[in-house]
Amino acid sequence: MRILFIFYFLALPMLLFSQKKFSKEFDINSKYQSSTDTVRAKKPQKVATIDMYRVITLERDTTYIDTSLTIQKEYSHNYLRKDNFGLLPFPNDGQTYNTLQYSLTEFSPYPEFGFKAKHFNFLEANQIRYCSVATPVTELYFKTTQQKGQSVDSFITLNTSENLNFSMAYRGLRSTGKYINQMSSTGNFRFTVSYNTKNKRYFANTHFTHQDILNEENGGITTIEDFESENIDYKNRQRLEVYFTDAKSFLKGKRVFLDHFFRVNPTKGANNLYVTHQFNYENKFFEYNQATVPSTVNGSVVYRFGDSFKDSGINDQTHYNKMYNKAGLVYENTTLGKFQFFVDDFRSNFYYNKLLVFDNRTVPSALSQKINSAGGQYEYRKNKWNGKFLYSRSITNQSLSNLDAKLQYDLDDENQVTFQYQNINKLPNNNYNLYQSSYIDYNWSNDFKNEKINSFTANATTQWVNASLQFSVLNDHLYFDDVSTASQKLANTQIVSPSQYNGTINYLSVKLSKEIQFGKFALDNTFLYQKVDQQDAILNVPEIVTRNTFYFSNYFFKKALYLQTGIVFNYFTKYYANDYNPVVGEFFVQREKEIGNFPNLDFFINARIQRTRIYFKAEHFNSSLTGNNFYSSPNNPYRDFTIRFGLVWNFFQ
Repeated sequence: MRILFIFYFLALPMLLFSQKKFSKEFDINSKYQSSTDTVRAKKPQKVATIDMYRVITLERDTTYIDTSLTIQKEYSHNYLRKDNFGLLPFPNDGQTYNTLQYSLTEFSPYPEFGFKAKHFNFLEANQIRYCSVATPVTELYFKTTQQKGQSVDSFITLNTSENLNFSMAYRGLRSTGKYINQMSSTGNFRFTVSYNTKNKRYFANTHFTHQDILNEENGGITTIEDFESENIDYKNRQRLEVYFTDAKSFLKGKRVFLDHFFRVNPTKGANNLYVTHQFNYENKFFEYNQATVPSTVNGSVVYRFGDSFKDSGINDQTHYNKMYNKAGLVYENTTLGKFQFFVDDFRSNFYYNKLLVFDNRTVPSALSQKINSAGGQYEYRKNKWNGKFLYSRSITNQSLSNLDAKLQYDLDDENQVTFQYQNINKLPNNNYNLYQSSYIDYNWSNDFKNEKINSFTANATTQWVNASLQFSVLNDHLYFDDVSTASQKLANTQIVSPSQYNGTINYLSVKLSKEIQFGKFALDNTFLYQKVDQQDAILNVPEIVTRNTFYFSNYFFKKALYLQTGIVFNYFTKYYANDYNPVVGEFFVQREKEIGNFPNLDFFINARIQRTRIYFKAEHFNSSLTGNNFYSSPNNPYRDFTIRFGLVWNFFQ
């Protein structure tokens, strides 16, 4: 929280002065007067247009700062700050999400840290955005949380000159939740710098991030019968018994990142040669802490995760650091496109502070890896065609490769189609091959084979409908499995272990989106169909996921107020949803309980006044009408009826 206070201390003076100087005529959606104008303005006015307020990705794709109020802004006004269709949130803000749409899963050929259930709000290097703005810009986000707490996201960016930009942001959350031992406290600090020389020969983007995610872990409710009974005594969710009252998990990470390139030839022409380099140093830390080992279920003592080396004070700690360097040469021809050749160096260390020897087996203290790869990339942009072809392969002993081909055709400004094929030979994430814990059955040292992933995707963005299709073939798929015996399940003991599926999994998804407008009313629809072909129930997803929003939009008070109000309907069919295990920070496959088949209705009223967007929502207001059959995972109920308020406020100096 100290970082947040420092940020507000630095930002507040700029906010005050920017509001004092700001013109009432301002409209970011068209053109506006700069605050550098004076009231004596006989001089020509300085005008900045929206294309001078750019947001740039690592791949150098550019969008613009947008202060409009649309239904998409309603979908993204949440903890993740993005449309979370296909993700099922847990009861409290700041907790994990169950994945309904498997095609949201992204893969890297390199071995990652793991603990994926803890990373939904962890910003990776390719998710950081860089800016270039004509005048300083500030954005403040706020939203109420479950019970006590708040969710905030503060962002400020400015250019000290045309070629140098700084930005600083902090996203913070604290939410107590409605259940025992469910508090969340998270923070994401990021600082970016973008620079280019005046002659446009050298460009650099760099950032620093410090992120921490703390969750109290209650392990879910112990008796779902109490929840489903709708007994008035349990309307206060604090009365429902949970497995743990003093357990918690903590993920922390820091990253220093630099991506830059230099044009060798002094003047840009039809043929250009560039030298590129990317550097990424990151360290992460995951801790599972549980002061009291035994749990109580209906008055009986339960050892939820089996036998342990300790009677109390479990404190499992996993450390990780990574250094990545990538250097390349790019030849650019205005007719033929860009040809890039690169080599990279990946080094990581996944480690504990001890070596374990027990039951005639040894669990090492560290897993260190050094991987070198070489590859090439071709880009073509001309007229209506846009294509990229990438291939890389390890030149060290590890078998690692990545083939990624993407082609886009723009029929016109409103219609485009995209095709992508990806073939990845992926090394296992580190926590599949090594893990140490105070729980005896949660210690392993494996040597799994690489995962093989073939995926074909087609997307169509048209004026009639948006459609996407994905077909993936998974071989040697890695997952966490419930390996508890029948007697252990009877004793409420949960043992989870990594496994590798020897069969083939075929996954198909079709997603359609269409908004139908009639006057001031609109119906926005998103429909997802999924089908999995497999011999065993390993990859489990709901067959149908849908979201339908009926809403009204109009201007009021001489167009000073823009209002949107409506109802959102969310639904997914029943399926054997993955369960969550806090010891390993991962979801695992279970085949005991189905969840789903419950309607979820939200009512919202949103308004825009100048550059301020105000959000009011009654979430899951039908929860008391459908019965207590709503879950996020087999023993974690979904959210009850909650009234939420929030806003997004933009300042332009």
